[in-house]
Amino acid sequence: MRTLGVEEEMLLVDVHDGRPRSVSGQLLVHAARRHAEEAVDGVHGAVEGEFQQQQIETHTPPTADLDTLRREVRHWRAEAGAAANGTGSSVAALATSPLPVRPVPVVSRRYAWLQERYRLTAREHLVCGCHVHVSVAGDEEGVGVLDRIRVWLPALLALSANSPYWNGQDSGFASYRSQALARWPSWGPTGRFGSADAYHRLVRDMVLSTVVLDEGMVYFVARLAQHYPTVEVRAADVCFTVEQAVVVAALCRGLVETAAQDWALDRPAPDVATPMLRLATWQAGREGLEGRLLDWRTGLPVPCWTALESLLDHVGPALEAAGDLAVVQEGLARVREEGNGAVRQRATLARTGRLADVVAEAVRETALDDVP
Repeated sequence: MRTLGVEEEMLLVDVHDGRPRSVSGQLLVHAARRHAEEAVDGVHGAVEGEFQQQQIETHTPPTADLDTLRREVRHWRAEAGAAANGTGSSVAALATSPLPVRPVPVVSRRYAWLQERYRLTAREHLVCGCHVHVSVAGDEEGVGVLDRIRVWLPALLALSANSPYWNGQDSGFASYRSQALARWPSWGPTGRFGSADAYHRLVRDMVLSTVVLDEGMVYFVARLAQHYPTVEVRAADVCFTVEQAVVVAALCRGLVETAAQDWALDRPAPDVATPMLRLATWQAGREGLEGRLLDWRTGLPVPCWTALESLLDHVGPALEAAGDLAVVQEGLARVREEGNGAVRQRATLARTGRLADVVAEAVRETALDDVP
């Protein structure tokens, strides 16, 4: 069975007023001390820094089992939360800050280059995503997968949408993170590659152009991972809850397995123009769960849950073979009842009228998810 792992970017917010705090360096010191004190054999994964000092990133180790993945996501959220306690901050699984923020970049040569090169785009950039790694047999299979999953990724964005607010106001989008990322030159859906050589040639040409610094700046919504034998699916906002993250990860594995089987049988990849996928991605970020998504087969809008049901039908056999189908069905039913992050954030603001309460609820939910 294919292994999978999850990377989660999350905000660091003040324990009193919910505003993002520039304390990732302090948090990482506390995290390193905790790991040294625990010294538990077999514990893998990490809490690491990110572009801005008001955020951190957690990594789970690869696993083939969803129950183990759930425990690992909870474990690393808990590690981040415990380390944050020593800095006067809390961890919030929010893809953008509801409250106004002036991002402060981590001091490094790489990030200084980004600041100089991308100016206002880099200075304003503070977003948090959920990146899912799914193992593949090699680059040829991986590119065959990328060519076949591209049409389904807007649905994952809509499902995970968790960033309606930007700089203290409602953006009008369910996922404003996707709008912020669209300002970067390399972000977004890709065309069909056809071969690993074509993929690597494009990445090399992008780096040689000097518009991007290196391969790490190739921000495709799905790409071959640099350091692991995986496909990295980067479409989703960081999820409001652990259960939503597990559902997104399981759907990603189902997509990869289904696509790999189609590639092995030489079934053609869907012939959908990249500009149409850009429209579908924009629509998913705008509407989220509560509106209409573009059906990639027709290019026409359909209710979001119709699109998600089509996705579930597509990956259903792979989910069933992996033993994941019931988990995904139950998880989707719960999201349909309770809403994703965007729905829940807006509901909190409607109830209380305070964006600080939106952050506080996210902090409570993230902390609750620390408990097995």
